[in-house]
Amino acid sequence: MAKKQQQTNLYTSLPQLANPDDQWHEQIQAVTQRFNREYEQAAFELPPEVEAMPVFQDWNAGRLQARIASEFWQFQKPKKKQHWLDIGCGLSFLVYPWFEWEAYFYGQELSKVAQEAVNSRGPQLNSKLFKGVERGPAHHLKYEDNQFDGVIATGFSCYFPQDYWQTVLTEIKRVLKTGSVVVFDVIDPDSELADNWSILETYLGAEVFPEPLETWKSVIKTAGGKVIKAESQELFHLFKVKF
Repeated sequence: MAKKQQQTNLYTSLPQLANPDDQWHEQIQAVTQRFNREYEQAAFELPPEVEAMPVFQDWNAGRLQARIASEFWQFQKPKKKQHWLDIGCGLSFLVYPWFEWEAYFYGQELSKVAQEAVNSRGPQLNSKLFKGVERGPAHHLKYEDNQFDGVIATGFSCYFPQDYWQTVLTEIKRVLKTGSVVVFDVIDPDSELADNWSILETYLGAEVFPEPLETWKSVIKTAGGKVIKAESQELFHLFKVKF
């Protein structure tokens, strides 16, 4: 069975995150709701044939995230006193070793549930390194030009088409210092897990947009980026891009 309801579903009363006139409004709201429900440990009503899938069973048991999470620090580890932005950060500051890196953490996140959890606990863990999590979509970053030594954007590219990501990469380029990098991931459509994971995510409430890796390279080039390193993992393909 799907995860049981643990508390009142906050997502049903959350204010809308994007302007209704924004062309990405519906997709942003769907992704926001999907992750608010997961962070709340809310129940998902899925067809029996989906719940029978091994990928669902791993997700429901909490095993899947550890398998598919992209270890961005293997590509570019944040350094002491650098300022880093994690877009779609989720619980990043609470689960990754920012204390060891001694880098300043800034986040931007769609889920109000995740944002409030991290903003509540982050200062208690390390008030010096934790600089807060803003709430907003990736194509409108709430930060200054040339502010960051590095940007992370993992785990959410798959929920939006590539023309959206053209806008996101332009925003990332704006907030990065000259010569700095962004580490982000995309679905590897050749992964054995890709099709079943995409089916699961659609039933969890957020449509997935798998695209050929060569097309992503074109998107990066059009945005003015250069791929420095790339690697396929179990589900995602990780890019390190320099602007």
